[in-house]
Amino acid sequence: MSENKIPYKIYLDESEIPSKWYNLRADMKNKPAPLLNPATCKPMTAEELSAVFCEELVQQELDDTTPYIDIPQEIRDFYKMYRPAPLVRAYCLEEALGTPAKIYYKFEGNNTSGSHKLNSAIAQAYYAKKQGLKGVTTETGAGQWGTALSMACAYLGLDCKVFMVKVSYEQKPFRREVMRTYGADVTPSPSMTTEVGKKILAEHPGTTGSLGCAISEAVEVAVSNPGYRYVLGSVLNQVLLHQSIIGLETKAALDKYGIEPDIIIGCAGGGSNLGGLIAPFMGEKLRGEKDYRIIAVEPASCPSFTRGKFAYDFCDTGMICPLAKMYTLGSGFIPSANHAGGLRFHGMSTTLSQLYHDGYMEATSVEQTSVFEAAEQFARVEGILPAPESSHAIRVAIDEALKCKETGEEKTIVFGLTGTGYFDMVAYQKFNDGEMSDYIPTDEDLAKGLSSLPKVPVQE
Repeated sequence: MSENKIPYKIYLDESEIPSKWYNLRADMKNKPAPLLNPATCKPMTAEELSAVFCEELVQQELDDTTPYIDIPQEIRDFYKMYRPAPLVRAYCLEEALGTPAKIYYKFEGNNTSGSHKLNSAIAQAYYAKKQGLKGVTTETGAGQWGTALSMACAYLGLDCKVFMVKVSYEQKPFRREVMRTYGADVTPSPSMTTEVGKKILAEHPGTTGSLGCAISEAVEVAVSNPGYRYVLGSVLNQVLLHQSIIGLETKAALDKYGIEPDIIIGCAGGGSNLGGLIAPFMGEKLRGEKDYRIIAVEPASCPSFTRGKFAYDFCDTGMICPLAKMYTLGSGFIPSANHAGGLRFHGMSTTLSQLYHDGYMEATSVEQTSVFEAAEQFARVEGILPAPESSHAIRVAIDEALKCKETGEEKTIVFGLTGTGYFDMVAYQKFNDGEMSDYIPTDEDLAKGLSSLPKVPVQE
């Protein structure tokens, strides 16, 4: 098909919304290492995990052999309110860059929560409701996951308790108020409302918090209140499963016009967006059917892939969650108060960590001033104000397109635009006023976090 027949936006119709999620782990030769009980260092059982997570979500978390899992009709009906999401050809950005590269982005910000997070929030809330629970607890960084979960819980009539990373709570009051509008109880983390929060504040007075801190508080509240379970917006296998709808729709849209990407780029904090976007493409790569260059982009201030260690670690700062084998900076590492709150987690998804360790994907880190330069360049030509998290992928997509300009190669680039930045105007103000700085942790900073890694016996 000739290029001029490819529209700006490639839409699937409602009937083409996937009816099954794709479980990437089924095609992995080296499966992600199991979650371990921190007391025994033995793999967590379904019974143990069910004390924290919803029962059906536990089954999804542990299933690494079933390639496709049915999406319940109730969830598909909810998806229809904002899906399918468009795949957009960035013609204006291509022209502004003067590149021969063809750039596409999957836009996940066309819902009230403003991001891809709603794809998993509605699934997790659905399974909690199905189990007969009263409510759920969670953490949120930038606030997009908390917003999505509060929407899903309001839709299903569930109570929702959110611990929001303190720096984001203070920088993004409107995101906080959207959560409250949907009925959620929102607490800045770390807080004095939990035992683990008090402990963290005692050890780190004045801390701006981290996702690891907020996770600890949310888990404590869940396990100490009957009728509640904890739900997580990233990192876990179940979340990557739900987010595979992003990649499945992206691939279907590309296939419609016979387009094959050369490079696939996603921002990486815990792994939900990246894992969802690359899922079907990585599956083809694992099966030896096709090859793609896949790039994870993380902030230089929290570089778990590029400077972390592949080891078992706690998923939370309070050290009460299971141990996960992942690329980590140490559960005690608290990143600087950067403006990409959703990328402030000390570790990475076990699935993505294993794929990265096995050489199926690459990773790079970028500084936040260059990220906002790319964000504003994108906004001025494409008309969408991107979230700071998404803008990490934009930065590297632009860089790769400029490399094509230098070499004359006509590569096809696909990246994930995870959400909008309309609640992130404090960050844009800091950038525009010249008050934004870059912080890159020193080797000594990272050594402090990594020094707290638990000693885990070699697993058979």
